[in-house]
Amino acid sequence: MAAGDELPQIAVVGAGIFARTQYIPRLREIAHLVLLKTIWSRTKESAEAAAELARDFAPEIQPRWGDAGLEEIMGDASISAVAVVLAGQVQVDLSLKMLKAGKHVIQATMEAETALSVYNSFPNQFPYKPIWALAENYRFEPAFVESRKLMSDIGDMMNIQVIVEGSMNSSNPYFNSSWRRNFVGGFILDMGVHFIAGLRMMVGSEIATVSSISRHVDKALPPPDNICSLFQLENGCAGVFVFAVNSRTPKILWRVDGTRGTVQIERGIASGKHGYQVLFTNENGQCQTTFYPFCGVNEELKAFVHDIGQANKDGDHKAEPRSSYVEGARDVAVLEAMLESSAKQGTMVQVKKF
Repeated sequence: MAAGDELPQIAVVGAGIFARTQYIPRLREIAHLVLLKTIWSRTKESAEAAAELARDFAPEIQPRWGDAGLEEIMGDASISAVAVVLAGQVQVDLSLKMLKAGKHVIQATMEAETALSVYNSFPNQFPYKPIWALAENYRFEPAFVESRKLMSDIGDMMNIQVIVEGSMNSSNPYFNSSWRRNFVGGFILDMGVHFIAGLRMMVGSEIATVSSISRHVDKALPPPDNICSLFQLENGCAGVFVFAVNSRTPKILWRVDGTRGTVQIERGIASGKHGYQVLFTNENGQCQTTFYPFCGVNEELKAFVHDIGQANKDGDHKAEPRSSYVEGARDVAVLEAMLESSAKQGTMVQVKKF
């Protein structure tokens, strides 16, 4: 950042688990790029407790709470961006209010069609179009960026496997999260969009059709908690998506088999760090292995901060495509088609296009 340039100021709306364990630590790491000015919660106690976690790198941070606090954030011209880290059911409405107030927004979950039409209908009342970015985004994980590059070395795709044996049980801090239990799709939709994002990023072709069967086996989880789906890409290649929300043998992998080799991404641990192992096998059977620690939240926040800085200088700035709300809508559309197919006993369903 050039001398004399002021850091953009951001507000975090939400003080729950993810805000405390991910957003505050990641904003600490990029404190040289963005200033955390405000953190909001429904209650004064929660807002003040979360603000204290950030006081070491944002000494002037202001806790805000309740409806009055939201109004203050929307009316504060010094705050150029907002990270919305709330329950899925309320995120979109609040994000649209912030966007309408001219704030750039990064958020985690979405309702696609209506929200996009409202966003696109905003009048040009600001010198820039507020950026609307999607967070918790596997498209920013280096493992998927690098695997996308390796796809050109495996020839024509022959088949794809996405295997997810999750570990969503009572020891997980998100297990009792009420909002995930109160919408159709439950953890399948909440968690599944990330695995679909990784798949779409990796293969570089849209998913055209799906045929799925889902079940409700673990009654401690909201339905459904298991889904098996056959999908076909627009390029003709077929694959399977198998997802169990809670398994005794946690495992997560994406594998693409081609005419000249194979690319596989598998979640794991190396040197005490959680991340992804990327295995590339060439046509001679030689296997190359690289480990990439998790850093997607950090990368997406840096991209968002860069974009808001550029947008404030240049009203026609185009945001990083990987974080676009449309990409998130495409992820959700795949899961919704899978759930629709299952409700129709496995009937093939076309994935909605955006």
